[in-house]
Amino acid sequence: MKLQSASIKEIKRISIGSVICLTLMIAAFFLLSRFGIGSFDFRVILSGVIGTLVAVGNFTLLCLTIQKAAGMEDQKQMKARFQVSYNARLILQAAWVVIAFLVSWLHAMAAAIPLLFPTVTIYYLQMKGRIVTPSERKNPPQQEQEDRPDTFDI
Repeated sequence: MKLQSASIKEIKRISIGSVICLTLMIAAFFLLSRFGIGSFDFRVILSGVIGTLVAVGNFTLLCLTIQKAAGMEDQKQMKARFQVSYNARLILQAAWVVIAFLVSWLHAMAAAIPLLFPTVTIYYLQMKGRIVTPSERKNPPQQEQEDRPDTFDI
């Protein structure tokens, strides 16, 4: 299935935000290692990059699921598709974290932290008003009115 342009736009935004978060995470690991907290080596960078790819891939799978489900008319079937997709994506993330713990040339924390990057990016975009939530769409902010009554008494 081909991604729609809106999905591609969101995936790009999440990817850019995740790369920014990855850069900040690597800098934090480096600084902490300079203060004697933890270690910094190629494992941190490699694990962070792969973890970020897993996180963005997970978000891409979510976009594909939403596109497929949007065309469905049967609510039960749509709900079942979302549940299967959610479980599969959760297992994918859990498998990545387990692999990171078991493989010696990966840094477990640097591999697991990037799974939070899409969520952090979404929260940041919401704070900046670049993503409008459904509740904001239904209830747009009211303009402040001057101190004048809505009705006049004569």
